[in-house]
Amino acid sequence: MDSVLLFSKGDLSSGLEATFRHMIKLLQDRNPDALLSTPEADTIAELIDKGSVRCPVLHRDEWWMDEPAETTFQHSEFGRQVQRRVPRLTVIVPFDGEHEVFMIRARTYGFNPPRIAAVNKADLRLTWEAPATDAAAIRAHFEQEIDKIEEYLSWSRAQIDEHNQRVVNEVPGLVARRRQELLNVRNIQADIGIPVRRRGDAATYSVPVTRRTLQVARQPARPKAGLFKPEPALSEPQYEDALEVLRNARNGLERSPTTTAKLSEEEIRNILLIALNSVFQGNAAGEVFNGAGKTDILVRIEDRNVFIGECKIWKGPKTIEEALEQLFGYLVWRDTKAALLLFIRHANVTAIIDKAVAKIEEHPNFKRRGRHGTEDRHDFVMHAVGDPNREIHLALLPFALRPTTAPPPTSP
Repeated sequence: MDSVLLFSKGDLSSGLEATFRHMIKLLQDRNPDALLSTPEADTIAELIDKGSVRCPVLHRDEWWMDEPAETTFQHSEFGRQVQRRVPRLTVIVPFDGEHEVFMIRARTYGFNPPRIAAVNKADLRLTWEAPATDAAAIRAHFEQEIDKIEEYLSWSRAQIDEHNQRVVNEVPGLVARRRQELLNVRNIQADIGIPVRRRGDAATYSVPVTRRTLQVARQPARPKAGLFKPEPALSEPQYEDALEVLRNARNGLERSPTTTAKLSEEEIRNILLIALNSVFQGNAAGEVFNGAGKTDILVRIEDRNVFIGECKIWKGPKTIEEALEQLFGYLVWRDTKAALLLFIRHANVTAIIDKAVAKIEEHPNFKRRGRHGTEDRHDFVMHAVGDPNREIHLALLPFALRPTTAPPPTSP
């Protein structure tokens, strides 16, 4: 039976460098409109995935044996060639990772690499082709072969880990520079003052979804790119100012449990509006029509919505589902800053916050966690309904409003 000599072809360093260069080419070749329209964090995460290599991990605790077979081998006996039939025992060892790594030599290597029956995309196959008279010896043979493979893998893994860390360190800067290059060209176009028209034969941007492997990288599927048009960004300081006002008002309410225990959701909201209007000079309002409903809190400056908030009293995990459904109904395409103000009237505030965070992360529009993740505030990056490239920044502000008239329920 043919066999495969592992860790003996080519050079792992060259393969990793080729993978890194291919990742950079993917970035350079990306449709400019698609690159500028896609959130920078999404592009970074995608390229890190494309440029990283998954070193195989053997699952030897899941190994199994195939049905026994027989094979014929020839040997010399008293000067003449004799054929004998002997058992063939095959052990299959599953693994996760990229199977190409098994074939490539790392910079650390031995002069007697392992030889096995076959390498498939998800498992290795090792065989015993000799008289089967000692089960312990046969098992020891397979154990030693796997130990040897894992030793060689450890040398490859050290080198691959260095490569993957390089990818993580360098990709954010590469993406930022490429986006800035493209934006500089767009700015020059705008300064020239001649209208830009897309050619009728311009190619659209649509490619299939496939998983990358070592030395091979492919672009993922994404929406077709239209001509990128920069728009004025909402003021991040204004959004943060609104959240800071709400945090201060929240702290004041929490310090007055006797008063807040008697307040309804609407009454609490009105107190928050008073605080917001003291800073935003009357630009904060409640029960304002926006999108598909009336928002609890809306701060609008110069015809742009700086902040949209939804107030909810915690009544179980469904509270979060209902709040997010309402928020995504209120948000129109240009709204990218929102907050969920969660009023908690239970004793176990920490457990409820954990449940609320988990429900938000389960939402189909969830993309990743945001910058803040403390007991005061949890940030999330969501995407607009039907538009994965349109990011919405959502802040969860918990209000620990202890009840004074009745004991809290035993379970949140």
